[in-house]
Amino acid sequence: MDQAIVAAQQAFLDFRDISIDRRKKIISAIRNICRENIKNLASQAVEETKLGRYEDKLKKNELAIEKTPGVEDVFPQAFSGDYGLSLQEPAPFGVVGSITPCTNPTETIICNGIGMIAGGNSAVFNPHPTAKKTSAYVVSLLNKAIISEGGPPNLLTMITNPTIDSAQYMMKHLGIRLLVVTGGPAVVKQAMSSGKRVVAAGPGNPPVVVDETADIEKAGKDIVAGSSLDNNIVCVIEKEIIAVNKIADELKEALKAGGGVELTRLQVQRLEKIILDPDGKHPNKDWVGKNIQLILKEIGMEVDEGKRLAFAETPPDHPFATVEMLLPVVPLIRAHDVDEAIELAYKLEGGCFHTAGMHSKNIENLHKMAVRMNTSIFVKNAPFYAGLGLGGEGPCSFTIASPTGEGLTTARHFTRMRRCVVAGYFRIT
Repeated sequence: MDQAIVAAQQAFLDFRDISIDRRKKIISAIRNICRENIKNLASQAVEETKLGRYEDKLKKNELAIEKTPGVEDVFPQAFSGDYGLSLQEPAPFGVVGSITPCTNPTETIICNGIGMIAGGNSAVFNPHPTAKKTSAYVVSLLNKAIISEGGPPNLLTMITNPTIDSAQYMMKHLGIRLLVVTGGPAVVKQAMSSGKRVVAAGPGNPPVVVDETADIEKAGKDIVAGSSLDNNIVCVIEKEIIAVNKIADELKEALKAGGGVELTRLQVQRLEKIILDPDGKHPNKDWVGKNIQLILKEIGMEVDEGKRLAFAETPPDHPFATVEMLLPVVPLIRAHDVDEAIELAYKLEGGCFHTAGMHSKNIENLHKMAVRMNTSIFVKNAPFYAGLGLGGEGPCSFTIASPTGEGLTTARHFTRMRRCVVAGYFRIT
């Protein structure tokens, strides 16, 4: 880790002499090399982590490549008046320490890498150990692109064998000026106790509410598409469905038409023993991110390859609802009316303030839920991945910093503001 940080420190010093125009060309080269190797990025992630779907990882990588903002996200502000001129400008922190997950290993490094470079920084990555080979491959690609456009070597570095200990060491290292953490509650808590500036993306348990005014057919299709993306390992996508009782049966039919499989109460009971840890508070890691066909085969169900999601009616206190499962099995919970549905959603989201959404044609209901949830992302009448920019507007990020308040992080969040003042002069008008 010391070697990685020292190398990144030297690269940062060299990078300070690089022009903004050259920085743009470096980021363009990063996008190009990732486009050329996108199939390898997707296949290596699936093979190493055993999580998710190849075809969905292609979509996620393409999203990160095409919609992560570059230097255009980092812009100055000027203030002029009777007392002169002040320029407020984003400046780099220096060496950024980044902890990345196994669920979105390539996408997170691409997003963070582009954003940190756009902000003028260098970075040291400590990826999740189960994605270390894939992460090393991405970092090597990005460095190749950087050097090809005249950038310094080792602008992005990574420890060969990342561990919890190496992450902790990085958090405390004096050479690290900013920590960017994409992970679970434990690593976020540890980073926030480091004494450093932290941009932290924590867990979520996103609920989707469907009220009686919604386009039910579209809602069913969208929920299956969203919730099943990469077998539900993406933090922003639908983790539980809350339906107003009046349309719950119709919604179930729409979910089935959209590629969902409904489970009986007995099947749910059998599945609980397989996909939950014995404590009932965590998913069984052996089944996280697996295809629904493999999961349901364990309880004797043969499911068509075209199916992507299983759902079942449960009470709101069922573990499938209260635990972020990260696999394509989701609960459907009935509510008497939209107000009860929103309150259930608020409780199940668990104070993460991460992501939530609603299918409704009633603007008052949409407003009411958006205000109540107060999440970093709120999606209306679309699959939740639209909140990342996939089928929705806005920039992409795979570091959703709800605990520290930045929301979808981009280059500007990896900079510090500096003010330069000329007193008494340069008030032109």
